[in-house]
Amino acid sequence: RDCLSQQRPQHLDGPDSTSFILTYIRAVVGNICVCQTNPKSSQSTVHLRTKSTMADQTIIFTKDAPAPVGPYSQAIKTPTAIYCSGQIPLTAEGTMVEGSIADKTKQCCQNLEAVLKESGSSIPKVVKCNIFLSDMAHFAEMNSVYEQWFAHKPARSCVAVKTLPKNVDVEIEAIALP
Repeated sequence: RDCLSQQRPQHLDGPDSTSFILTYIRAVVGNICVCQTNPKSSQSTVHLRTKSTMADQTIIFTKDAPAPVGPYSQAIKTPTAIYCSGQIPLTAEGTMVEGSIADKTKQCCQNLEAVLKESGSSIPKVVKCNIFLSDMAHFAEMNSVYEQWFAHKPARSCVAVKTLPKNVDVEIEAIALP
């Protein structure tokens, strides 16, 4: 289906809609289509339509963050986004951070910052985070550190899982703009 055939969401029909421009990003096997819909009209404008290839991907590695503990990259950079693998509270030297959930969360954020810097991006360009906790009882303490790093409030999910790699209590992954 073509981007231009998408209808404008009805929630943008209200009086506050004049300040909004909604951007749709649709991925379709090998194609990326970015459209903007002006809430005052039913017209859409296609800004980008491209064919993605493996050559468009760059593996990101920095010595300023821990090496992957498995068969994956610290991040993958594409022309439109940087996909950061989950970071655990492990220092670049390979030492596990002990102590509070706050200390562990801070290390995860420092690792993400290093990976993003290597990719040419930064924490303020993060648009989505996924946080994994060993126990939701850690949520408030994790959140107090998280909000210091991500004051721009990117989209986020936070879930408790049974076990994380190396039996850590917190892991954070992110998607950022280049």
